[in-house]
Amino acid sequence: MSELILRDIMRPMLPDIDLDDIVHLRKPHPCGGYEWKVVRLGADIGLECLTCGRRVMLTRRVLARRLKMILPDPEDEINAA
Repeated sequence: MSELILRDIMRPMLPDIDLDDIVHLRKPHPCGGYEWKVVRLGADIGLECLTCGRRVMLTRRVLARRLKMILPDPEDEINAA
């Protein structure tokens, strides 16, 4: 296989993320929080820690590696009931 095809196969894919989604990362922030709110979408993804309020920017590739799960929105569950 060519190197280009191999590189595309090995690259982690970032699932569909929308603004105001809550994501759970693999390692905790120094404040101890795992949950982050998506506040900016673009080439970089802006995240805000739900524990301390700190904002960080991560590239899509870095976020794809650090992401553990996208948590369901509690408001959607309330509206669905």
